[in-house]
Amino acid sequence: MTDRWLLRGPQFGNCNCAYGCPCQFGSPTTNGFCQALSAVKITEGFFNETRLDGIAFVVTLQWPGEIAQGNGRSQAIIDERADPAQRDALGKILRGESTTPGATHFYVFASTMREMLDPIYAPIEFSCDVARRTARVQVPGLLDIKGSPIIDAFSGNEFRAGISLPNGFEYTYAEMGSGTSSVSAGLAFELKDSYGQFYELHMNQDGVIR
Repeated sequence: MTDRWLLRGPQFGNCNCAYGCPCQFGSPTTNGFCQALSAVKITEGFFNETRLDGIAFVVTLQWPGEIAQGNGRSQAIIDERADPAQRDALGKILRGESTTPGATHFYVFASTMREMLDPIYAPIEFSCDVARRTARVQVPGLLDIKGSPIIDAFSGNEFRAGISLPNGFEYTYAEMGSGTSSVSAGLAFELKDSYGQFYELHMNQDGVIR
């Protein structure tokens, strides 16, 4: 492999698991199947000589059972402002190509897919504050994502928790939150008040930069 790339920027992910997501600890999913999405705004990035700064993307994913059992489907929605070179670069990264085998979640998830739908290029409105645990991502007519802090049921105050994965293939530390999302693109699903994660994506072709 000769391609070199880097992605850095805020990320918000939402899936249908309960808060904490047992998948993060190698346990079965909360519901026996997975519906998920991951939204990123690249503040710093490149693929060989192609700069990727400022481009947002969302990856939507579905598995009929446990992720490790495969048979998944996925689709990427990429900022329509991306030029042909940027679209090609992100397509390769998100399909798990040009990556050390097993080194990134892009590679791992791609290995469990039976179908990867053609990407959609559309305007993406993106905001994410990792420290405050808030996010809002919208693609008109296709998806609406909202991330927020978990609210303590007893005090009514914001509840803060995090997950530390020193050897994680997606992040080393993520703030926990709540997500509510509606997706009606090639894949369609609804998530409400379920697992949300906020972190600073920082990785290259060899995995998470620690």
